This record gives sequence, structure tokens and C-alpha cells, in this order.
Amino acid sequence: MKSTSSLGLLFCCLLFLFCFSPAAKAAEYPKEPVTIKLEGAKMPPVVFPHAVHVENQKIDCAKCHHKDAQDPKACTTCHGKEAKGSQPAARDAFHTRCQGCHKEMAAKGLKAPTKCTECHKK
Repeated sequence: MKSTSSLGLLFCCLLFLFCFSPAAKAAEYPKEPVTIKLEGAKMPPVVFPHAVHVENQKIDCAKCHHKDAQDPKACTTCHGKEAKGSQPAARDAFHTRCQGCHKEMAAKGLKAPTKCTECHKK
């Protein structure tokens, strides 16, 4: 009897951990591509396909949503047009994260856009 209740408790704990884990949250990403448009930008907006990054590349949400991975918000929620203290401006944050990752992937021989017009399409 004691082992049955212990197994039940273990199962409930595992179920709880799964439901509140980052992997469970990753299933809740936007299914449609998101258009990233910065006010006053000289380049066209970027269409960001979460599915490619989450499903195909298996990138954890925390890689980009580093401050709010459990409840992701738009990057521009924290990163504005101008830098604030140690927080880079949105443009710089995108270029550092996105270009940096794409260049790392390309160096490994994987396909990733590295030229401006490959992400900023007219």
C-alpha cells in the first residue's frame, strides 16, 4: 500500500514538473511568423518564424527571451529604440543575438542567413 501511494506521489510530481517546464512552455510559441518592425528603421522588417527556430533547430526560448523565458514577451518590451544602461537598444540586441547565432551555425556548415537582405526582405 505504501509503495502504491509513493508511486502516485512520484507520478504527480513528475506531471507537475513537466507541465511547468520550459519544454511545455515552448509548445506555446506563436505558430505564425512574427513580423519584427522597429520604428524608424532603415531596413525592411524581419519576418521571424518561431517554428523554424523551436521545432527545426531545437533552440530553447531562453536563448532569446533570456529575461522572461517562462512568460516570453516581445523583445521590444525590454529593448527600446535607445540603449538604457547595460541594456542594448533593440537593433543591437537583435543583431548580437540573431547574427551571432546565424554566424555560428554557418561556421559549422549549417544553413543560416548571414547577409542583411536574407532577413530584411523587401
